[in-house]
Amino acid sequence: MNSRAPDAQQLIDGLATGQALASCMVLSGDEILLVTEVADAYRAAAVRQGCSERTHLVMDARSDWSQALASARNTSLFGDLRLLEISLPTGKPGKTGSDALQQLAALCSQDQMPDLKVLIRLPALDRATQQGKWVQALKKQALWQDIPSIQRTALPDWIATRLARQQQDTSPETLAWLSDKVEGNLLAAHQEILKLALLHPAGHLTLEQVQAAVLNVARYNLYDLRDAMLAGQADRALTVLNGLRAEGEALVLVLWAVGEEIRIINRISADPNPDAAMRSQRVFGPRERLIRQALQRVPARTWPLALRHAHEIDSLIKGIPVVGQLTDPWDELARLTLRIATAGVRRH
Repeated sequence: MNSRAPDAQQLIDGLATGQALASCMVLSGDEILLVTEVADAYRAAAVRQGCSERTHLVMDARSDWSQALASARNTSLFGDLRLLEISLPTGKPGKTGSDALQQLAALCSQDQMPDLKVLIRLPALDRATQQGKWVQALKKQALWQDIPSIQRTALPDWIATRLARQQQDTSPETLAWLSDKVEGNLLAAHQEILKLALLHPAGHLTLEQVQAAVLNVARYNLYDLRDAMLAGQADRALTVLNGLRAEGEALVLVLWAVGEEIRIINRISADPNPDAAMRSQRVFGPRERLIRQALQRVPARTWPLALRHAHEIDSLIKGIPVVGQLTDPWDELARLTLRIATAGVRRH
């Protein structure tokens, strides 16, 4: 079964109707906010339909994929509905993972596990990966949903819709200004919209009110952290990270800023044409210079390991212990930041 929804909101609305869930659903996309919201809607629908047990696995080509198959076959003692969620942040399962995903898709499509729902989360896949057997199997036997990104031309309407949910509205001029400020960072846009709900009551927002809210930044910001990390300024990066923590910045947002940068650089590093990769990832100006410096300084093998590290921190934030990692996700995030900032730096 291969279905393509026009946007994330239509998927969310469909999942809220109470209709039967697909045995296996695949979400593929690079907008973390949108994929997360659709995944949350799927989980909520599963709970409403009696799901009482959830297993979440973050996997890659080096993972023990027998865990996924064992979790799928681990029948509930009481016959309750179970949810197996697999996150594949690299989009590269390897040979063993490819075989396991094909087996899972077949088991679900043949209704051999009626008490199990499977949710698989992937980044947007390149053309070569889409031709893989595991992708083709999932597209045939699972409900595959590509989550499209919000294009720049659609961003003002997207912001207006989000404001309307909290009973606020503003002028086209203000929507255009806010779109320019958050372009390329949908999670930041989401955070700014929520901030406006906290600062102002329902009703019309003026341009001055929105500008004051967005420009009223803290002493430390996420871009300072990103820039220091990429520039190899370990002390500065740690200072900014500690400052963000002290000022009460949301940990999930800080991790997003670090993890998203690592994800983008990992893709550029693996591309034989880094200039074209820069363009496709919308990397320009001062940020491009920083990323090029980081690519020269940091060994290529570091990026996929760092990406896995970021997803392990995400598990810690959700209360899922990770073997070999610290229990405090802030401390583990400091380790990840320093991992990038100190890589390839000569020590005297």
